Amino acid sequence: MVCGSGPLQIITDDRAIDGAVLGERIDRAAGALAARGVGAGDCVAILLRNDIAFIEACLACRRLGAYCVPVNWHFSAEEILYVVADCGARLLVAHADLLARVADALPCPAIVVPVPPAIAAAYRLTPPAVVGADWDAALAAAEPWTLASPPAAESLIYTSGTSGHPKGVKRQPPKPEQVAASEAMRSRIYGIGPGARVMVPAPLYHTAPNLFAHRAAALADLLLLPPRFDPLRLLADIETYGITHLYAVPAMFSRLLALTDKQRGAHDLSSLQFVLHAGGPCGPDVKARMIDWLGPVIEEYYGSTEAGPITHVSSGEWRAYPGTVGKAIPGVEIRIVDDAGEPVPTGEVGEVQSRNAGYPDFTYLGREADRAALDRGGYLASGDLGYLDADGRLFLCDRKRDLVISGGVNIYPAEIEAALQTVEGVADCAVFGIPDEINGEALLAVVEPVAGAVLTAEGIGAALRSRIASYKVPRHIELTDALPREETGKIRKRLLRDPYWAAAGRSI
Repeated sequence: MVCGSGPLQIITDDRAIDGAVLGERIDRAAGALAARGVGAGDCVAILLRNDIAFIEACLACRRLGAYCVPVNWHFSAEEILYVVADCGARLLVAHADLLARVADALPCPAIVVPVPPAIAAAYRLTPPAVVGADWDAALAAAEPWTLASPPAAESLIYTSGTSGHPKGVKRQPPKPEQVAASEAMRSRIYGIGPGARVMVPAPLYHTAPNLFAHRAAALADLLLLPPRFDPLRLLADIETYGITHLYAVPAMFSRLLALTDKQRGAHDLSSLQFVLHAGGPCGPDVKARMIDWLGPVIEEYYGSTEAGPITHVSSGEWRAYPGTVGKAIPGVEIRIVDDAGEPVPTGEVGEVQSRNAGYPDFTYLGREADRAALDRGGYLASGDLGYLDADGRLFLCDRKRDLVISGGVNIYPAEIEAALQTVEGVADCAVFGIPDEINGEALLAVVEPVAGAVLTAEGIGAALRSRIASYKVPRHIELTDALPREETGKIRKRLLRDPYWAAAGRSI
């Protein structure tokens, strides 16, 4: 997908650029990349925060038939270098401060992008001085790319995984019969068309916000890229720019709902038509409150970088069937299986597996055996646990790896987290299993209170006993001022869980 020729504007805190200028810069960026040896099938690693240069670099890669490889800038220097080397990047495009972390060991040349003042302020950075040619200088010196573009490369996005090195998910080119089906799916899932005014406050190195932003660059009237998520700023921006389409993750919803009624009511949000959330489970109480506040504009899809979108649910259907992530999108087949790989009866929990003949397949770059290990007779194993109702609606229970088995009983932390989020004074929480000599595992809940709230472990436990079965109430409850989070606000549960298992000398 390329930049549209309509009235597109891309706006950040520091600058605005229209579609015509963007198109010219993409041509020059493609020329700059080509002059540095980038061609069809090559990889360009992108180590940038949300910046116009991110869009320019990615679309320039598409002009050349090259892979744009977004790199999670929260990775350690070792992980960043691994991704750059693993994909065989011809070139790295990076913000100056991020480049400084890996410059001494880079296996390829780099073009540096000066850190915009708004990003520096948002992250409290003192960026290093730029030495040599930067992104703008490289574009100014380049001859615009005027040759016919080869077929665009599909996506190559690295997932962090739970262990080992990041894996590069390389999408295969669509077969002719898949093109129309893939476009219909994107149109339904992302909802963006002419006239849309889109905001993406999530990092573009993640699959969903990346695709949402590029869909906007091709079709929308406006794309707003805030330097980082801030709940008060987000509400002000919706009103200021008349935002119609917003991408969010559930952790953002929780932070928005933590604002006071006065803060949430200070801005006109009536322009919103489509608020898409993905990227993790959303507690039923949180989602219900968001629909109550914003109206029936909340849309959700369930899927993964590997499988693509699997299900979709509107506000209306979710209200009628609380907790569902919806029915399979057209062309997708879902089945639920037990540990032996046998289908389970309707309503029974098992692993969610899916296949979609209309969506291009993928492989893990250089790790084809890992891809083959997920194949279940043409279905893709998800690692998620859930069940289907009689009408084919999918309900998720938890990640298979997060399942806690205590005294031989299966317990789903996501269910307990959803219950905790309904307790007055709880801002957010994380529930997981820790070693227990008697039962194998015991539940631990780490709770972040709302600012000013006075909570106790005993009070939280008592509140939970009125909401869930007693055996699901965590034996251990801890309070913390702030849970560790990713840039999106998603809780980094492994940082909480892993020390307990490391101390016990085991992982299960």
